[in-house]
Amino acid sequence: MDKLFRKDAFKYHALGRPGKIEVIPTKPHSTQRDLSLAYSPGVADPCLAIKDNPEDVYKYTTKGNLVAVISNCTAVLGLGDIGPEAGKPVMEGKGLLFKIFSDIDVFDIEINEKDPEKLVQIVKAIAPTFGGINLEDIKAPECFYIEERLKEELDIPLMHDDQHGTAIISSAGLLNALEIIGKKIEDIKIVVSGSGAAAVSCTKLYIKLGANPKNIIMLDSKGVISKDRKDLTEIKKMFITDKPIHTLEEAIKDADMFLGLSVGNLLKPEYLETMAENPIVFALANPIPEISYDLAMKTRPDTLMATGRSDYPNQINNVLGFPYIFRGALDVRAKKINEEMKLAAAKALAKLAKEPVPEEVNLAYGINNLKFGKDYIIPKPTDPRLIETVAPAVAKAAIDSGIARKSIPDWEKYKEDLRKRMGLTNPLKRQMRGSCKKDPKKILLTDAEHYNILKAAEIVANEKLAIPILLGDKSKIKALIKKHELELKKSTIIDYKSELNKEKREEYTEQLFQKRQRKGMTKHAASEFMKLKSYYSIMMLENGETDAVLSGLTRNYPDTIRPALQIIGRKPGAEIVSGLYIIITKKGPLFLSDCTINKNPNTDELVQIALQTAEVVKRFNINPVIAMLSYSNFGSVDADEPIKVRNAVSILHERHPEIEIDGEVQANIALDSDLMKESFPFAKILDSEVNTLIFPNLSAANIAYKLLNKTAGFEIIGPILNGMNKPVHVLQMGSGVNEIVNMIMVAVMDAQNKNKNK
Repeated sequence: MDKLFRKDAFKYHALGRPGKIEVIPTKPHSTQRDLSLAYSPGVADPCLAIKDNPEDVYKYTTKGNLVAVISNCTAVLGLGDIGPEAGKPVMEGKGLLFKIFSDIDVFDIEINEKDPEKLVQIVKAIAPTFGGINLEDIKAPECFYIEERLKEELDIPLMHDDQHGTAIISSAGLLNALEIIGKKIEDIKIVVSGSGAAAVSCTKLYIKLGANPKNIIMLDSKGVISKDRKDLTEIKKMFITDKPIHTLEEAIKDADMFLGLSVGNLLKPEYLETMAENPIVFALANPIPEISYDLAMKTRPDTLMATGRSDYPNQINNVLGFPYIFRGALDVRAKKINEEMKLAAAKALAKLAKEPVPEEVNLAYGINNLKFGKDYIIPKPTDPRLIETVAPAVAKAAIDSGIARKSIPDWEKYKEDLRKRMGLTNPLKRQMRGSCKKDPKKILLTDAEHYNILKAAEIVANEKLAIPILLGDKSKIKALIKKHELELKKSTIIDYKSELNKEKREEYTEQLFQKRQRKGMTKHAASEFMKLKSYYSIMMLENGETDAVLSGLTRNYPDTIRPALQIIGRKPGAEIVSGLYIIITKKGPLFLSDCTINKNPNTDELVQIALQTAEVVKRFNINPVIAMLSYSNFGSVDADEPIKVRNAVSILHERHPEIEIDGEVQANIALDSDLMKESFPFAKILDSEVNTLIFPNLSAANIAYKLLNKTAGFEIIGPILNGMNKPVHVLQMGSGVNEIVNMIMVAVMDAQNKNKNK
């Protein structure tokens, strides 16, 4: 590690509040009554209830979501026996990973005890506090005894992650590696370099998956574990080979797989050269693998390789396992973590790696199009689908194997609950996806010479959310598709400037001239406009050759919307066009309007904006509860802006009593229902949470949504254009792939709605 990184590591742990984790109260505690409920005398009743029924401890305390990370720090990372104080940063880090990846709370407990029997008794004594126990960094062979004894004597999920975490993740990688190279696990010869906790557990799990024990050769620091060795522990004796070999050089010849859990640079290039065709090499020593990735690829380009490092493909990272294994085990109150649960986790990970990769994962790793293959055999730790894939698989295995105390009646609801607790829930986006899949529409993408557009097109086409039509230079588009290996072979490409398209351009030129000849447009001007994708695309929409247009990635907003207004215009009855953004929050979507079009709307225009916005919100099967915003609360200030908002509300109350709307009101009051009830009990939006905000001017709206995006980190969908006669939507300049996918779904839903209303 370089000096700067080490310096930053010290700062990271020391600056501000030292360490990485803290305890945060989950109940109100600001009043004397709160404290009386939290402690004495209010705590007495739950205590007595638990005394009468011990299972109520899961009802009234954190036990069901609390895991102990316990270590005597005798085998910390690659640092060895460094003692409990020195090992504490590692255990805190493990607690942080549990929390951020699976919302499991952790107490890290470092125990100054090396005697295995005493350690067992200590852990057993404190176990009632916890719903599960993660043993960590305990050296072999003691770790085997400690884990087995505790599994026998405790009835909560317990796992020594150094053993089983690596085994589960590498098993997932092995399953997929074998599929890619076309070999069967029962046929392959496996060489295991290392005989510690992880190596033993990996080997055992490979055997559970179908590996033939006779085809496995294990080595320790003294060489091959063979029948003529007299210095073997009981654990090592499980892996004795009767083959007349003693060294790694001898063992590796014709091997299909090398599993390294030993020391760096042990696997020499000349050894690798003697392995079987398409060798699998899992060199997991950290930070220096048994053979470097670059050297392995140079020596044997047909190698399929994994390491323990994040800077090479296929990182075998325990964080892919333990958070979700414990999540699933806790949620069904499993009595232990058994082999069935481990295998279920491995198979779930293997299966997930074959699914299309979310764009946020590509972005996190700076990869344009990550896909299943030699360089991607296991999911990345940032994949948001891990919790809803692995945890349910583990929970189901616990139920099926008879060790769960609690069942899960609705698996889809369980997955939704997992997404909620991680802040991944997004019912609106899932509804959008569902609607799009039912009736995908043709969406013309005008900036198809840009990778982000093409990647978004690939995603929506693959998931059958839309039928993308790509507009632009055909040769450039095809070159990008080839360069990034995008699956867009079936997508239509419209090269609007090509000679082959001349007749269509002339047809559109005549139509545009007929539309605009009495509005100052000459035939020559119309012909020139047809050389612009912003005009050509709208003419395609006008002629029914696409169901919607999405543009604006590389152009400013007015230049993009002007052709749409000139050619297709506003829908009947719409006096204005307005724009809104959807802010995705943990509480649900928040709709903000008008953020894009009307600079300083008057009273009548505010009425139109509110009605258009309400119509869009209903399209998402959400009842709009609308606050008309100002710096005034219900007449507290008499000035031009509050008065126009007040008058708009009055008109809406009179003409549209069915809409839940009120104002003028300040934003903090609008979004705090308790404060609204206390201060303004007459308001017509008391009974529901406000989900829609209408701003008095463009400046306020534009500033608000950009602040929410940049400071609060909310995901934003938009801008959604309302009031157009046909579906036209405009991207923000420089939109990312996920933003484009969201807007394609908006365009599909708009097209569906337009068809419905014909």
